Amino acid sequence: MPTTPSPPESRSTVRTLLRLWPYVRPVRARLFTAAFVAIVASCIGLVIPLVLKWMVDGPIADRDPAGVWLGALYLLLLGLAEALLFGFRRWLVARPLSHVEAEMRAGLYRHLQRLPVAFHDRWPSGQLLSRATTDLMLLRMFLAFPLTFLLVNGVTILVGVIIMLVQDWTLGLVILVPAVPVMVTCVVFEKRYSGAARLAQDQVGDLTTVVEEGVLGIRIIKGFGRHRSQARAFRELAGKLRGTELRKARLLATILGVIVTLPELAIGAALVLGAVRVADGSLSAGTLVAFLSTALALRWPVDSIGFLLAMSQEAATATERYFEVMDAEPESSGAAGSRAAGAMGVPSLERSREWGRVGAAAPRSAERRVQPPGESRNPALTGCLPQRGHPQPKRHDCPREGGDGGDGLIFHGVTFRYPDAPADTAPVLDRIDLRIHPGESLALVGATGSGKTTLTALVPRLHEVTEGRITLNGTDITEMSREELRSRVAVAFEEPTLFSASVGENVLMGGGDGEEDLERALAVAQADFAHALPQGTDTQVGEQGLSLSGGQRQRLALARAVVGRPDFLVLDDPLSALDVHTEAAVEAALRRVLADTTALIVAHRPSTVLLADRVALLSGGRITAVGTHHELLRDNPEYAHLMSGAPAGNQEDDER
Repeated sequence: MPTTPSPPESRSTVRTLLRLWPYVRPVRARLFTAAFVAIVASCIGLVIPLVLKWMVDGPIADRDPAGVWLGALYLLLLGLAEALLFGFRRWLVARPLSHVEAEMRAGLYRHLQRLPVAFHDRWPSGQLLSRATTDLMLLRMFLAFPLTFLLVNGVTILVGVIIMLVQDWTLGLVILVPAVPVMVTCVVFEKRYSGAARLAQDQVGDLTTVVEEGVLGIRIIKGFGRHRSQARAFRELAGKLRGTELRKARLLATILGVIVTLPELAIGAALVLGAVRVADGSLSAGTLVAFLSTALALRWPVDSIGFLLAMSQEAATATERYFEVMDAEPESSGAAGSRAAGAMGVPSLERSREWGRVGAAAPRSAERRVQPPGESRNPALTGCLPQRGHPQPKRHDCPREGGDGGDGLIFHGVTFRYPDAPADTAPVLDRIDLRIHPGESLALVGATGSGKTTLTALVPRLHEVTEGRITLNGTDITEMSREELRSRVAVAFEEPTLFSASVGENVLMGGGDGEEDLERALAVAQADFAHALPQGTDTQVGEQGLSLSGGQRQRLALARAVVGRPDFLVLDDPLSALDVHTEAAVEAALRRVLADTTALIVAHRPSTVLLADRVALLSGGRITAVGTHHELLRDNPEYAHLMSGAPAGNQEDDER
């Protein structure tokens, strides 16, 4: 399983949360209005103690029942106004914040589609899922409640303290005594809780990855009886998450204990001191009632500081995690422009002229073998000249010997190294020079791990070449937009991936204009089984297409590749999951398709190789031989070994 990328260096909570401003800006008017309404509602709550003071020192002291009823009416109206304003605030923020969450989630998904394959190779899918679900839910909750009430409660506490100091500054100072230890506790809490919140959210991502893998791999788990070990692994991760959540709970309990206890002690001290002063006549009973009522009204704003800070820290870590993905560099939508083509130290244009060299890694027997009649010393031109015993091959533009040519698919000194590979490791592909002529099919053969799939992934720019260049009909593929390139090049991958959609929708993802193209593609791929499904081509295939057999999935993937009638076709071992009878039928249909397109076919079996006009042998990241299937069987021991399983033989004997 890919490891979770390390989190970036921590930044302040405020700076982190400010990154949400571009998403919040479109709804800022309603958010500011909601905050203002909440402040007004809280201030109305602080007017209630002043009404109580008037009632105690006035109608109650004067034994005036009418005044008491009037005061009660004031209190009722103030309470009703406070409730209505808070309800209005909730209505103001509900719809726009749901929109903000939806926009952020849609933006994240769009960005994920534009990120290079190398990014997805590094990141566990569960980490991405948790960012798109749990983290965005935390952000919506923060914008809806803590963001507003950190401001509202701050203003409420400030106004309340001013009211208490105006009423009696001595009692006000008593109430303010806990302020310093509370603020120190908040600073310490913020730092510690931030780390725990980040760890918990990362662990949720790891747990999501395990669940996803368990669901997608349920056949393997059941088939090998590994449910206990998988459950044990899940329990271990869940136990770690539980421990982190308990740590968060302990931190929150600590700050709540300090925030609740110290103000309560201060209120108790103010009550005792105020009662003594009322008794000696230096303070009115109404003032003491109003003071204590104001202090009690501030309990909620003060007590809420703990969990508001906790929610803010969780929102800050969720923001960090969200932008870890959004900050990743996407594939450019247009031409790539300049890139590190010469990063390995040799200019790519110079390498593109080295058509005759097959590479230092080639076996000596391959380098020194006798050149068959009709074969060029340039491997890229092999098969363009008449061969003994074979008719003139079909070619639209066979270039002159030693010429660079212009049309077709050409690899010019292509070197590739994975971006995260150590600098001292050998490249996966090393100075590949290869040409596929227009209308020609080239089979790519090599041992497991030789780089065949990587080479095919370079054509649609799923990976960018480290050095050299690839041209399509004379145009460097990096000068095309990816949309244009991928509209001209279709790919059928070794692992057929289907989506939770109908058969027809899965096939037509490759292009095509409708039912006619769909039927043609299904016929080419020998996927007529689709018509026998319960709803025909409208049948939902289910997640990953696991409701179908491996061969059925592969045939639908092949149909998807050919449905758009691409100019260039890249097939990565397209027939590996088929039985011999179906394979023969698909091959016959493919030959008709390949007659009208240019194709690069990764092949492991002779039957697949025979679909191609020529064969290129990839060994150790280098093209070591190019020719027809029969020529390579005759002249190249490594190729013969791969195709027939016969021993490779003694290369020194071959050299004699």
